[in-house]
Amino acid sequence: MRKSAPFHTDGQEFWTDERCFITELVNHVRCPEFSLALGRVKPGVITQLHTLKVQETYTIKSGVGVLERDGKLMDLKGGDSVCIAPGQAQRITNTGDQDLLFYLVCHPRFVPGSYKNLEDEK
Repeated sequence: MRKSAPFHTDGQEFWTDERCFITELVNHVRCPEFSLALGRVKPGVITQLHTLKVQETYTIKSGVGVLERDGKLMDLKGGDSVCIAPGQAQRITNTGDQDLLFYLVCHPRFVPGSYKNLEDEK
């Protein structure tokens, strides 16, 4: 029986037009069911209003923030998780004085074509 070679990302944090930093932890064509990333938002920053074609779950690792989901606001802190359905308008604000760190799980996996910037529609 042959074993498949492991897949991995480079684990390097990168800046996005969404106004946050992302580190891809799991996102590979050989694992289409989901992706996992770590997001980092600096204090006072509001990420870009957007939708995804995939379901996304945020789990807050540390810091505090306010999630806007379809115009409704939700306070979030370390340990909180929230599910965002495909097509829901979303953005998060770091309301604390330290970086907001959160895990992002997408089902199926995130690909750039699943992202739609809603700020450019105005």
